[in-house]
Amino acid sequence: MEAAGNGDFAVGCRLNIKTTLGDEFEAEVITFDKLSNIVVLQESAGNGPRRNLRFLKANFIKDFTLLSQEEDPLDLRNPYIDMNSIQAREETALRQAEAEAERIGIGVTSEGQSIFDALAKTLPVQWEKTTIVVVNDVRVSSPYLPENVSGGTPAANDRVKKVLELERKRLQARNTSQKES
Repeated sequence: MEAAGNGDFAVGCRLNIKTTLGDEFEAEVITFDKLSNIVVLQESAGNGPRRNLRFLKANFIKDFTLLSQEEDPLDLRNPYIDMNSIQAREETALRQAEAEAERIGIGVTSEGQSIFDALAKTLPVQWEKTTIVVVNDVRVSSPYLPENVSGGTPAANDRVKKVLELERKRLQARNTSQKES
């Protein structure tokens, strides 16, 4: 085969491949990138329409045998694309990105964001402009000190103040150790 002589792998070749790690498998060459020396191989995943792609550095191929040459390795007349699965993954990723974006305060200091993140570890929180709203009742306004806590039940208010005090001590300790470095 011409590909063996010049180090290239011809697209569409069906190969039996033995790797330097002892693996042996059959796959079809989808593409070969000379720059990275990576060959992209498509393996059958049993009797169904699904296929596995394997990205393999060519120097990990110990030996290969040409089994056949396909006319069009990317024949997409019968592709297996599960659109429902793709759409579900997209929707999940979008919801997650939106939720993460809502957790980032706009116009707040990095200290304010750190305090928000610390409260979010144990309590439901959200931003209302630059005010942190905890459990829909307790409000913490800038500069996010215990005396800036208002609303909510006395117990919830005390809990938020305690978390604020602990987080401020942690931030102060971190800032002190960075200055000493």
